[in-house]
This record gives sequence, structure tokens and C-alpha cells, in this order.
Amino acid sequence: MDNGARSPSKPDPRQRVAGPLFRVIAPLVRFVLRRGLGEPNVLLTVRGRVTGQPRSTPVAMWELGDRRFVQASFGGEVNWVRNIRASGEAVIRRGGWSLAVHATELAPAEAGRLMHDALAGFHRRRLARFLLGPTVRPPAAILHRYRFQVDDDLEAYVAEARRAPLFELVPQEPPTTAGPRPE
Repeated sequence: MDNGARSPSKPDPRQRVAGPLFRVIAPLVRFVLRRGLGEPNVLLTVRGRVTGQPRSTPVAMWELGDRRFVQASFGGEVNWVRNIRASGEAVIRRGGWSLAVHATELAPAEAGRLMHDALAGFHRRRLARFLLGPTVRPPAAILHRYRFQVDDDLEAYVAEARRAPLFELVPQEPPTTAGPRPE
């Protein structure tokens, strides 16, 4: 029985479009974020594991109470994920606000439970699930900000956390500001 899942060697067509599209618009997103716009996105700067040079990429930051998270919405094998796993540290930035953080990858079961519980009260959008297909998911930060969910069972969120790791960001020291803290 076909459950809509595709083999790793044959990615969903939506994934083949999303990656290149993101690479094209990423410079524009970085420009917007440097000016303090574009919530819930931030610039995540991580030291490269090979070059040692700082590398910045826009990511959606999920603020849940006093906790912050970023999710690898394009999967766990993208360079910023490899870099953050190697260094365990990053800087998040939006406009004049920045914060040095320690990054800890959550286990899929813990991340899945966190996403499931935080999004449980939101309306499930069947149209979004249809359009996104079985494998493409917006980061939890986007789902939370716009108050909807795509999946509704815990197993689906754990599977998503296996595919798209979730990292908790804990401040290294008090934030440095030239403006207000992002909300």
C-alpha cells in the first residue's frame, strides 16, 4: 500500500522546487533581516566546521515561552546543521539585536512531543497538507506564528523531527541590543 512517502533517492517534487527557490530568495531574506524585519525569521551565524569562517543563513526562530528553537526545515544534512552540530554555538540576529547562544539538538521523540503539544490547539489545515504533500513541512515557528498545524498525531511530529532536527538555543550571556528585543 502506498502511503504517499517517497524513497530518499526520489524526493517529492515539492522538495526539488523548495530548495532551489530558497537559495534564490535567501539573499533577499538576509537583507530584510539585517534591517530588523521578517519575523519570525532571524539570521543564524555559525562558525564553519571546515573553514572556521562565520556562515549566516536565515532561519525561522520559534519562541515558546522563554525558550527559543530553530528547525532544519530542509533536513538534517544542510551545512548550517552540520556546522551547528560541530560547534554547538551560534549567534542569532535581527536588525540591531543579537544574541550568542549554545545550541542543543533535541532528540526526535522530545522534539516531536514539543511540536505536537505546542500546535495541538491550532486548526488543522487539510489544504496545506494537500499542497505540501507527505514530506514538505514549514518549520514549527511558522506553524506556531500563523496558528495552524498540518499533522495532528504525535508519530507524524516525531517523524518530522527525525527529518528536520530541532535545536534549542540557550543564551550564553545577556543580549546585546541597539534596539528592542524581537517578539
